[in-house]
Amino acid sequence: MAAAAPPPPLPFGTYEEYLESQVTARDMHYLESEAVGRQLVELGFRGSGDVLRREEFEARAAAAAGLAAAAPEKSLASIGKELKDNFLRALAEREEANRTGKISSIIFIRDRNSRHQEVSAYIDYAHRLTTDDFEVYFSGKKRLLPRNTDLSFYNWDRNVSTLNSSPNYQVIAENACGLLFKNKSDRKIINVDPKAYPGDNTTRTPVETDLYLHVVIYDHTLRRGT
Repeated sequence: MAAAAPPPPLPFGTYEEYLESQVTARDMHYLESEAVGRQLVELGFRGSGDVLRREEFEARAAAAAGLAAAAPEKSLASIGKELKDNFLRALAEREEANRTGKISSIIFIRDRNSRHQEVSAYIDYAHRLTTDDFEVYFSGKKRLLPRNTDLSFYNWDRNVSTLNSSPNYQVIAENACGLLFKNKSDRKIINVDPKAYPGDNTTRTPVETDLYLHVVIYDHTLRRGT
C-alpha cells in the first residue's frame, strides 16, 4: 500500500497567525480584540469549525520545515543572466524573496500586445514564478506581458476586463476605495491607487524601464514567526 501523502504546508509563521486568518472583519467589528478573536477560533466558536490544536499545527509546521530542508534548493532563474533593463533587475532583486515567501509582490504592467492593443494587468509575481519559465524573461528572449488570467487584466482598446484571485491574493473589486487585493496569508489589504496609502507592510515602487509603457511594483512583506 502506498504511503499517505503528507499534509500540505501551512502558509502561516505562527499558530497565532493561523488563528487570526479565521477571524473575519465582521468578527472584529463586534470583538474589537484580535486576542479574543483568536481565543474564540481556538475554542471552535469562530472559523471553519475544524481548527487545528496548537500541537497539531506545530507538528505540521515542523514536518514542512523538514521537507523544505531535505528538498534541493531551486536555483534562481536570474542567476548568471546579463540584466540590461531596470525592470529585469527589479525582478531579479525580488525573485528569491518571492520564491521563499518572505515577500509577495504584485507587478503592474501597461504595454501593447502583439496586436498593438494597449493592455495592462496586476500580476501575482510569486504565482507566476511557479507557472512560467522566467529564464526566458531574464535572458531577454521573451517579455513578461499581461494575461487575462492575472489578478486584474484590462484591454484598453476593446474595453474588456477580467478579475481572478490567485493562490496568494483575493481580488476585491466592489469597494469605494477602488481595486484592492487581500493577501491570503496575513489578510492585509494592498491598495493600488497611486494616490492612496498602499497598506500595512507594503511599499509602492515605480520602475523606469525601456521595455514597457508603465511599470509599478507593490512589495508586501509577510510576517514570520521568530
